[in-house]
Amino acid sequence: MRYIIIGAGAVGGTIGGRLAGSGHEVVLVARGAHRAALEDGGLRLKVPEGELTYRLPVVEGPDGLGELRADDVLVLAVKTQDSTAALQTWGPAPVADGGTAAERLPLFCAQNGVESQRLALRTFRNVYGVCVWLPCAHVEPGVVSAAGDPLTGILHLGRHPHGTDETARLVAADLERSHFEAPVVADVARWQYAKLLSNLANALEAVTGPLESDEAVALVNRVKAEGAAVLDAAGIPYASTEEQRAVRGDKVFLVPLHGTPRGGGSSWQSLSRGTGTIEADYLNGEIALLGRLHDVPTPLNDLLQRLANTFAREHRAAGSMPVAELVRLAEKEAGDGASA
Repeated sequence: MRYIIIGAGAVGGTIGGRLAGSGHEVVLVARGAHRAALEDGGLRLKVPEGELTYRLPVVEGPDGLGELRADDVLVLAVKTQDSTAALQTWGPAPVADGGTAAERLPLFCAQNGVESQRLALRTFRNVYGVCVWLPCAHVEPGVVSAAGDPLTGILHLGRHPHGTDETARLVAADLERSHFEAPVVADVARWQYAKLLSNLANALEAVTGPLESDEAVALVNRVKAEGAAVLDAAGIPYASTEEQRAVRGDKVFLVPLHGTPRGGGSSWQSLSRGTGTIEADYLNGEIALLGRLHDVPTPLNDLLQRLANTFAREHRAAGSMPVAELVRLAEKEAGDGASA
């Protein structure tokens, strides 16, 4: 199988690099300065064993490959706000011996949140969800870092909306030969919703910086509790904290990487790169949507969604709002919501 990584940033670059390192054929899809750096110096993957360089084919879209192959596997790893454009670009791409990518090829959505596979299923026939537990970063063109050890990450995968098949098992086997654990599960959405709850803190971290103070941790817990209340009201199952800990065990420890300063998660990285967009609409915004559908107030997630989008739109520096100021805003938001 050939893996086409659509969005070779932190997650896509790490998965692509690790697959290439274990001998698999990989094509990277990237744009702008990142694409130029990948073409010029290769993918520089910083991991606990050192900096690895992979000189891989890099394209901006399917036209750079001609007809796709029947054994291609598409890995969608762009941020969710970029999914529709990517799906519209790759879905109609012709495949050798007839048909299109949307008709014939498997698409694995290796992204935060739960929306992308729903978008994909509108056009793609074979869509797979991936619950991405993969500590990684991309803030410099051509460079991706992943600090997990002894495993790089854990990637639960399965068909969307449910089920498993041979394709999922084959991809999982390739990933497990590439520094990942990749459980194939029939209920991948249950793991993705659990990950969604943890990702609700992404916007908070992006706006205020590291979540280390007692007041920051307390606010994180309130934001997650709000999300859990919404999922419970909606009747959406999600893996428990204890179940997640049992699966992860001691398989992924974060180790310092030489020459790689400590950063933040995916939303923090978006602000640091000045992309102008952020995925809060599909993390905190997912909770806000479900809250409105099921009549559950979500004032804290509403606030974080608005703040994250404002920071991205106005190109504000990541971590530039004091935690105390955000806590003050949160208290006001929660009070206004209670009196509404």
